[in-house]
Amino acid sequence: MPAGRPRADTDPGPLRSEPGALLEHVSVAVFGVDADERICFWGPGAEDLFGHDPEGALSEPAGLLFPEPPPGTPGAAEGLTRRARTLGYWRGRLSARHRDGTVFGCGFRVFPVTGPTGSSVVLGLAARGDELDRVKTNLAFLDALFETCPIGLLMLDEDLRYVHLNQALADMDGMPVEAHLGRPMEEIMITSDGGEYERMVRAVAAEGRPVVGTLVGLRTPGRPDRDQVRSVSLFALSQAGDTRPGLGGLMVDVTEREQAILAATAARQRLALLDRATARIGTSLDVDVTAQELVDAAVPDFADAAVVELVDWMDEPEVFDPQLPLVTHRIASGTVLPPPAPELVGGLETVSYPPGSRIHQVLRTGRPVCFPVDEQFATTTVLEPARARILLESGLACIVITPLIARGTVQGLTVFGRSPARPAFDDQDLSLASELSSRAALCLDNARLYSRVQAIALTLQRALLPTSLAASPHVRVAHRYVPGSHAAEVGGDWYDVINLSGDRVALVVGDVMGHGVRAAADMGRLRITAKTLARHIEEPDVLLAELDACAQEAGIELATCLYLLYDPGSGRARIGNAGHPPPLVRRPDGTVEAVDEVLGVPLGVGGHPFATTEIDLSAGATVALYTDGLIEARGRDIDEGTARLRAELGRASGPLEEAADRILARLLPGPPHDDTVLVLARVRRPDRSGGPPAS
Repeated sequence: MPAGRPRADTDPGPLRSEPGALLEHVSVAVFGVDADERICFWGPGAEDLFGHDPEGALSEPAGLLFPEPPPGTPGAAEGLTRRARTLGYWRGRLSARHRDGTVFGCGFRVFPVTGPTGSSVVLGLAARGDELDRVKTNLAFLDALFETCPIGLLMLDEDLRYVHLNQALADMDGMPVEAHLGRPMEEIMITSDGGEYERMVRAVAAEGRPVVGTLVGLRTPGRPDRDQVRSVSLFALSQAGDTRPGLGGLMVDVTEREQAILAATAARQRLALLDRATARIGTSLDVDVTAQELVDAAVPDFADAAVVELVDWMDEPEVFDPQLPLVTHRIASGTVLPPPAPELVGGLETVSYPPGSRIHQVLRTGRPVCFPVDEQFATTTVLEPARARILLESGLACIVITPLIARGTVQGLTVFGRSPARPAFDDQDLSLASELSSRAALCLDNARLYSRVQAIALTLQRALLPTSLAASPHVRVAHRYVPGSHAAEVGGDWYDVINLSGDRVALVVGDVMGHGVRAAADMGRLRITAKTLARHIEEPDVLLAELDACAQEAGIELATCLYLLYDPGSGRARIGNAGHPPPLVRRPDGTVEAVDEVLGVPLGVGGHPFATTEIDLSAGATVALYTDGLIEARGRDIDEGTARLRAELGRASGPLEEAADRILARLLPGPPHDDTVLVLARVRRPDRSGGPPAS
């Protein structure tokens, strides 16, 4: 009879962790004892347990398996067989003896068996006691695990039907244990992932590769209104001891943890969005630009569509009446949704809302409100049925309307919209919308106030600059004034052409340092003063000295001025300069020279005399007067700008208007950073014979 699996040489103790199935580590010996108390059957595991091969055990007394009894007492073998025949079945623990003489605890199960000849044989099953204790302890652990473990445990058969589960999993599912047994897994764990979870489970069953900690979103029949997230681990069963194939698994409900993670992630995203928006909104003092910056900050990170509207009374002390229609001006919009959403957000500049609309509700309360985009909202908010239909077909599912409030006054409103592909706005989103709008409202209010001051300054500046220059038969003039970029505000650049007695003509150009209303007012004061002084003072240096005294009295700290007095009778021009870029003169032969013999100090400094230089201007000569905005720009120094101006002036042989346009186009390809003045004057000499002036 073949021997069984060899026993390990070392004793691991009653509790151990080792590879393989639990039952594979319990050696069971099967033997038989006949009526003469002799061994008549010796199974494969008996040799491993007791150490005797079949030849050494068969026909030997059964006492071979036990220690020698004390003198005068029956042996353990006799007691074992007597109990079997008397009781029909007996189990218990006895000391057994190995062939090498060692004694060990052993568990026995014995019962009588009647053979085909009618003889009775006691059949015994034996296993080491320590191995039985280990199995018993491990089984008790498994029983306790299923009874008390807070983690969901389950067993599925090869068809993925529930075979066993613990109460923790039943509680997660909201169903009794009995309601699970025999039912397919997909009837209990209802997912909306297109069958991805079921395919994963079947792959574990087919390939034997476990999955650990996979997150699965689901609902169950016992909790149909609660979305759950579970951490799922699955493994194939070992099928030890001819057990059924299938899967084992552990499930942990991590819904609250995942919700907390999602909430924390959403909070971080909101803070990041707010930080980005703070950096992006308010970079310009332009109302329209600021409004568009708010839209660009919100779309698509926060919403799928957004608009900014200003109310009509933003500049008036008007009390909001919710019983009256409301008119707004849409100044910014944006969306990432397909048509007709772009037409919805960008199709109107002026929007009218009927009395009692949702917009009225928001402006009355001053708080953001979320509304679903449905028939009721469309019909109570949008006046035109066609626009209401576009709203319903736009792909928006919900919108948040937030007032723009600055200095306690409602300036306008913002509207943020989301499609069904995004989660609906929650309370945190409303807070973020309110924060975005509050910051934008302050920037818009600053831009609005700046625009008002800017408009005043521009109006003042345009009123103070000449609308048309004095005409002279001896000087043809082309003049250009280009205001600086919006961020630079209005400047103090000015120019004039003054007709004087004796056919003389004065050309004046100046620049008050600084920007804004003060610079424009100072510029107007100097221009008017210069024009008045020119009619009474012959010499440019004396005129500049008087203008300097005027600047000091008016508190003008720094201003430049160039004064050129041309006498067509002599063809001579006298020039005085108070710190201004020198004029350029183009001779009829195309050569260009700068008149920089006198530069002087700016007006308002005081204490420095001004000098005068005199040049000859032949017929057809062109004089260019300008401010530094023409030759100085970011990334280009004054010398480079002056060289380019000289080159362009050298080509100015045609009409002055064309030359002025060409020079500005070449030197100012984009909006200038500073105000720019260009005056081109082509001189003529009077014809002594009485004909037209010579050019």
